[in-house]
Amino acid sequence: MKKTLKIIGIILLVIVLLMALLFLGVKWFFQKMLTAPMVPANYTEIVEAGGEIEAAYLAAGNYETAYLAVPAPEEWGKYIIFYPKELERSEKTYPVVVLVNGTGVYASRYPALFAHLASWGFIVIGNEDPSTCMGTSANAALSYILSENENADSIFYHKADVDNIGISGHSQGGVGTFNAITIQEHSDLYKCAVSLSPTESVLADALHMPYDASQTTIPIMILAGTEHDVISLEGMQQMYQEISAPKLTARKSARGHGEMLYCADGYVTAWFMWLLQGDTYAAGAFTGEHPEILYNALYQDQQSNLAD
Repeated sequence: MKKTLKIIGIILLVIVLLMALLFLGVKWFFQKMLTAPMVPANYTEIVEAGGEIEAAYLAAGNYETAYLAVPAPEEWGKYIIFYPKELERSEKTYPVVVLVNGTGVYASRYPALFAHLASWGFIVIGNEDPSTCMGTSANAALSYILSENENADSIFYHKADVDNIGISGHSQGGVGTFNAITIQEHSDLYKCAVSLSPTESVLADALHMPYDASQTTIPIMILAGTEHDVISLEGMQQMYQEISAPKLTARKSARGHGEMLYCADGYVTAWFMWLLQGDTYAAGAFTGEHPEILYNALYQDQQSNLAD
């Protein structure tokens, strides 16, 4: 009897240990899933460009970059800021770009994108907000940089070019971008915007993420993929019709929803270089007699009023 109980005890102990190992394994797996990078570190080398201008701005810029993380309020975790390292000792000002993350894709999960944009001379800021759709945390991120711009003890003191501020968001962050530039406190400070694969309005309403693209008043570029994206071609076309501001929409062929976070970054960077830094070469991607993006074989369903 004692031997039988001992065997049962050993079996139960083994079961408990196996369950504990399984639990730890599942926990480790999900922790990895929630923190794994969403943008390849070498994406600028592996993403295909279909035009000279796209390729030029997909490459790294000339600025060495630096990184800073500071606590953010509420559940936003921290503000993550990439910037040109020379800012720490220069007297120049630098345009600002706010990046608005998608669901579960916190700023710390795509540092390569921040660093790339900073290498072109931008102060780039995002945060860890799990629910960015209303643009509240984007507004807070911009407020933080604006306050640091007036803080004599900050490395950003009088370094932000407050006349040249842009914003870009992906997925839920694409929705948050629209709300940041239309209903949030600092909406009038943005000079241009990019919305990448924004959740289609009908689905967004069902998910309690309302937005009204028709209220957009600044130049905006809206890009999506052709493969299993959260906005359809019809949704893109409807959005284009609703917006009366300067606008461009296009879909990147054979690219899915998640890839759109980074696979159009050559044109996203060119967009901000043109509108926030006055780069005339970058402007050729969108304006002139032969706007490159409208004839790029890697894109389709392009619409634009930028040359009107």
